[in-house]
Amino acid sequence: MGWKDTAEPVLTRMPTVERPEGHVPFKRKLGWTAGVLVLYFFLTNVFLFGLQGQGSEAFGQFRSILAGGQGTILQLGIGPIVTASIVLQLLGGADLLGLDTQNNPRDQVLYQGLQKFLVLVMICLTGLPMVFAGSFLPASPTLAQTFPGGTFGVQWLMFAQIFVGGVLILYMDEVISKWGVGSGIGLFIIAGVSQRLIGGLVSTTFIGAESEIGIIPTWIGILTGRIDVGPILGSGLQTLVFGQGQILALITTVLIFVVVVYAESVRVEIPLSNTRVKGARGRFPVKLIYASVLPMILVRALQANLQFLGRILHAQLGSMPAWLGTYQQSQGGVANPVGGLFYYMAPVRSPGQWMWWLGQTTNEPWQIMLRVGVDLTFMVIGGAIFAIFWVETTDMGPEATAQQIHNSGMEIPGFRRNTSVIEKVLERYIPQVTVIGGALVGLLAVLANMMGTIGEVSGTGLLLTVSITYKIYEEIAEEQLMEMHPMMRQMFG
Repeated sequence: MGWKDTAEPVLTRMPTVERPEGHVPFKRKLGWTAGVLVLYFFLTNVFLFGLQGQGSEAFGQFRSILAGGQGTILQLGIGPIVTASIVLQLLGGADLLGLDTQNNPRDQVLYQGLQKFLVLVMICLTGLPMVFAGSFLPASPTLAQTFPGGTFGVQWLMFAQIFVGGVLILYMDEVISKWGVGSGIGLFIIAGVSQRLIGGLVSTTFIGAESEIGIIPTWIGILTGRIDVGPILGSGLQTLVFGQGQILALITTVLIFVVVVYAESVRVEIPLSNTRVKGARGRFPVKLIYASVLPMILVRALQANLQFLGRILHAQLGSMPAWLGTYQQSQGGVANPVGGLFYYMAPVRSPGQWMWWLGQTTNEPWQIMLRVGVDLTFMVIGGAIFAIFWVETTDMGPEATAQQIHNSGMEIPGFRRNTSVIEKVLERYIPQVTVIGGALVGLLAVLANMMGTIGEVSGTGLLLTVSITYKIYEEIAEEQLMEMHPMMRQMFG
């Protein structure tokens, strides 16, 4: 008896959102999407009952990518979903699961059930250390005096809320994927990053007595003389470009928008003709960023989990061996590595972390360059590898795509109408473009982080937001076209 026979009774009974039986009208899709987004924003503002304050951030600047809210019911965000996807992609890439998700309906159900089960496991593996280890989510001593079980009971109560939040975001993602527009994970990332971008532009929160965070209030203060940046030809220029003025961050953000939109439009188009309707022709686009930017979530989530492990070890051991990691507490209560292995594995987040001449880091130049080199290598190679895994596991590879084209009644003019022939044509483009696109996205993410962005949004978060927004725009345009011409929906399935 194999593992599939043993696990089938459990995996097939995992709760699931039913797929719509017929076509879902576009307005209804928008309604489901808007409803889930409203619920998401509500949950990110519902703080854990029993928590003292907001606790210290466990994920640091990875928070915007993981689309959660520190100290809220959605503390974990999409982290467990992404981590479970990484595990499944690695197992599937090594062919250890033995599941045929393309042709076998039973294996498809088992795969979906296994994914949900792994998400529940990851919720426990990530949530339990946050509650019971260190000071990430400290229990309220006032409530502990009257609550059954004392502090231990309050901690279990907080974990139960985190667990419910993790399950909710799992099914919210599934609702949008089946009944809404786009994917839930993508929309949650857009929501989280957009909040920080808008805050980075217009926020009027003060640091101390003078300095506004947002770019617009800062420049108003500079122009009115309320904020003194010093002589323009001296320290003032550095302040305007790298400091409060955030000129470099503004330029980087705009450039990332332009580059990603341009890269999304670069494509190789394979001509197609319809065998059912004479004269009907189309094109299959193989985009430069063929695997999309979503594999970057997997790469950054892997880094986030490594940094989370380092913070747990630091919180539990107090002081780790110097070669492993030395930590320094930031103003926000986040323990950041400043030396050792975890320092070199941490991504560069801002110009001040690698421009040692600005005086914002005490590390030696060779240490900083080694960290930059590790980050660049990790993101470029990791981006290419996870892009390949993503294409193969989401039925975007040459074989699966050829089968989809064949089933839709399309063929490549001048070639025999055969899946193997279509597959050979696609193999000329898809594997190479997948690797190049994945590596390019990794490079852009590192460069955006090094230059800085508005609202201190991570480069990966900004890339994801632009790319996902562009894809949602394309999907909305396609949905509207299908609504206007129902015959096209019947023709292309």
